[in-house]
Amino acid sequence: MPPTAAGYAEIVLTPPVTPKQPTERTHHGDTVVDDYEWLRAKEDPAVLAHLHEENAYTKARTEKLGLLQEQIFEEIRNRTQETDLSVPRREGDWWYYTRTVEGSQYGIHCRAPISSPDDWTPPVLEGDASVLPGEQILLDDNAEAADQEFYSLGSFDVSTDGSTLLYATDLEGDERYTIRLRSLAPDAAGDEFGDVIPNTSSGALFDPSGRYLFYATVDDAWRPDTIWRHEIGTPQSADVSVFHEPDERFWIGVGLTRSRQYLVIEAGSNVTTEIHLLPASDPTGEFSVVWPRVDGVEYDVEHAIVNGHDRLLIVHNDGAVNFELVSVAASDPQGDRRMLLPHDPAVRLESVDAFRDFVSVEYRRDGLPRVAVARIPDATHDDALHELGWDEPLFAVGTGSNPEWTQPTLRLGYTSFVTPSTVYDYVVATGERRLLKQQPVLGHYDASLFEQRREWATAADGTRIPISLVYRRDLVTPGEPAPTLLYGYGSYEHSIDPGFGIPRLSLLDRGMIFAVAHVRGGGEMGRLWYENGKKLHKRNTFTDFVDAAKHLIEGGYTSPSQLVAQGGSAGGLLMGAVANIAPKYFSGILAEVPFVDPLTSILDPSLPLTVIEWDEWGNPLDDEEVYHYMKSYSPVENVHQVHYPRILAVTSLNDTRVLYVEPAKWVARLREVGADALLKVEMAAGHGGVSGRYSAWRERAFAYAWVIDAAGAHPSGE
Repeated sequence: MPPTAAGYAEIVLTPPVTPKQPTERTHHGDTVVDDYEWLRAKEDPAVLAHLHEENAYTKARTEKLGLLQEQIFEEIRNRTQETDLSVPRREGDWWYYTRTVEGSQYGIHCRAPISSPDDWTPPVLEGDASVLPGEQILLDDNAEAADQEFYSLGSFDVSTDGSTLLYATDLEGDERYTIRLRSLAPDAAGDEFGDVIPNTSSGALFDPSGRYLFYATVDDAWRPDTIWRHEIGTPQSADVSVFHEPDERFWIGVGLTRSRQYLVIEAGSNVTTEIHLLPASDPTGEFSVVWPRVDGVEYDVEHAIVNGHDRLLIVHNDGAVNFELVSVAASDPQGDRRMLLPHDPAVRLESVDAFRDFVSVEYRRDGLPRVAVARIPDATHDDALHELGWDEPLFAVGTGSNPEWTQPTLRLGYTSFVTPSTVYDYVVATGERRLLKQQPVLGHYDASLFEQRREWATAADGTRIPISLVYRRDLVTPGEPAPTLLYGYGSYEHSIDPGFGIPRLSLLDRGMIFAVAHVRGGGEMGRLWYENGKKLHKRNTFTDFVDAAKHLIEGGYTSPSQLVAQGGSAGGLLMGAVANIAPKYFSGILAEVPFVDPLTSILDPSLPLTVIEWDEWGNPLDDEEVYHYMKSYSPVENVHQVHYPRILAVTSLNDTRVLYVEPAKWVARLREVGADALLKVEMAAGHGGVSGRYSAWRERAFAYAWVIDAAGAHPSGE
């Protein structure tokens, strides 16, 4: 067996030598020699030994930060209420919630009975009580994770009658889950069923009868491609394939409408959707399509009942770039469309949720998320949409867990850079907003010490790029450069909204500014913001980030010797590209699970997710223009002789989304030109990093200690 990092008796402070084993690839007449492709052989003892050596080197190089790392870990822990209770959500005859206990890595999933059918007020702990009255533990993740290096809970569902638990776990980090069933009946609580279904995707659920469960399996490229129906008590070999998606661009998943009247199968690529419905009263029947797929048309479906008629509410972009909301008859979804919310070029409509008595709508305007509510119209109420207002200049708001069709309230989650995560129930009939809980921050947290604000950078083409900032007023003076961490993502129309984070306080208390560059490729400013940062417009993502950095420097917020960049996954591609095109603006770059060898990956259809990704990046196999465009920005391909900032790349051996080999190759190439680059490989983790909250806190403390050092911030804080 290869040695572990701890097994290296002597560690010298020189980087590991990555042997060169040249391989060639040729596409569109262009031949590329790759010296480090051999690192892809995950099971090769030489590869594992090299990764352990990288870890040992990184550990030695960062040993001086050990005290700071421990300080940050203790700060995170001391600010966190370790024994805590999530706000219970009502489903059926029970309140469901998760508890955490001091000293335990994972949560404990529980339920407690409702007091009456009219009970919609979540219970709270009284006095010194540690559990709610009548509590039943459904699943203790700590027991399930015992003796495991990695643990992740995927599917979690309870049958309609409350008698059976479905849960699925991943013990490797490769996002393949094993489904199990457990009795919740009083006379057999905790008993496991014989039904064990391995190698599934997440998202399995019961049908309303509780007789069947539906789940997805993945193909060799880790793409969920088949939905199965399993009858409880029968062997997996008897399961029925109810839907198979042959198009490798599409993922599929299964769900249930809130009304519990329809089972839903959604097939979606990055740009196209097709949804199939099946009346839940006929779980062995045939699914039927809502709207047949049309390339480039995306839509979501929500079931509603209006004046006794079954309707489907559909948010779609068919001729509406920022999406619009229509209503169609459930019995004839391809028939007449009734316009509910027309297209608005200033508003990106994102989703609709339907309940018996009201609907909620989520959308984005001016770079921030919004929520509005309307009553289902009847003889006494109209359908006017009412937007919920908030007082802060920057915030993030969205609907929370709202499983019940008849509930009179809408559960909301709210946060900002300075406001801890807050849960509200909005009483639709009265407009009352009930505060249920705000994330505790121990140690006398004072929000008034912090300033959050929005800046706007200007790109070379005149586009205004929003930047969100937060810092301590007493430690940072605008105009006097301060250590700064600038975060970016910019892909898949994913928006990075201003949200609170306890670990981030350890940066702010050391006089650092935290900033987010809302670059093109994300979704903050609408669908065109995304379109102008993908495929053959991808370079806008990178130059927007550089322009944001320049704006902060020229505005006196920071300086190149104090500015660290951070991004993960596709944001890691951003980090790699920025390192190549504008290294002089940064003192350090933190790249987490970074997608830094995109051309190699996107050229290989056998790799996980590659074909799906063609809608985001283009298809370099068939399109020579895409090939050369991707090659022009691929971080690994464009490492060159320049003075790079310090770089820390963090990855996971079992990541199936961005393979560890990409940052491993990138670091090797960077060292060829003398860059100070470190590689940290989690040997038992996936794309989301290590599992367990204490382990995650330690990893965040490690990264932030490195950031503080690279930015030149004061290590001791206040």
